[in-house]
Amino acid sequence: MVIWVFYQLTKVVLVMLIQFLIGGIVSVCNITIHAMVMTAVVSAARASATKSPHPSLLLVFTMIATVSVLMAAHVLEVYVWSLAYAIVDAAPAGTNLVYFAFVNYATLGYGDVTPVEDWKLLGPITAMNGALMFGWSTAVIFEVLQKTMKISSDIADSG
Repeated sequence: MVIWVFYQLTKVVLVMLIQFLIGGIVSVCNITIHAMVMTAVVSAARASATKSPHPSLLLVFTMIATVSVLMAAHVLEVYVWSLAYAIVDAAPAGTNLVYFAFVNYATLGYGDVTPVEDWKLLGPITAMNGALMFGWSTAVIFEVLQKTMKISSDIADSG
């Protein structure tokens, strides 16, 4: 009896550790994607800000470009999660994995698709990763907004 209980406990712990390992690897991949995109966005915003003769349009174009690129990064990160779900068979057969990944990543939690028993932790790990990436994007959007407004103001004052 004691051996059976120990075996069951070990099995549960091992399944959890594997989920955390896979979730951690996918999260690091997404953090890498996000860091590269963030670096490009901030660099591009700085470069474009110094070249614009129209301060009022500068803010509009910079924010459209920034938010569009960040949205594309989030979509790419959702696809990374859906690929991971496909590799480990985390969802029932026939599930639209991109939809499933989007629901988890965006923390919607519809509940219409649930992961298979051995991969139940991937949903919350995906949601945690998405929440962190959205927060990071929001911080960068405000940073770009502040810098662009300052540069626009400086251009308007000097012109």
